[in-house]
Amino acid sequence: MLISGSIKTIIGIARKVQEEVDKELYDLPTIQQKLIQLQMMYELEEIPEEAYKAQEAELLARYEIAKMKEMEQWEALTTQKDEDKNG
Repeated sequence: MLISGSIKTIIGIARKVQEEVDKELYDLPTIQQKLIQLQMMYELEEIPEEAYKAQEAELLARYEIAKMKEMEQWEALTTQKDEDKNG
């Protein structure tokens, strides 16, 4: 019993950590804020152009993934609502 309780606790913690990681990586407002900060750092010549372009490309890729995830969530919600109405 003690072991199964410990495993459930560990799994719960792991899920929470994964949620936080996903939020950091794929949260649209967070990504937008990081893009703004990156732009400001570049304009103030705090980072070189190569670093700026590399970081910008990474953030834009994450933004695209986040938008796709958002669209998938909306589609799932609308599908569920349609099924609830028809079901």
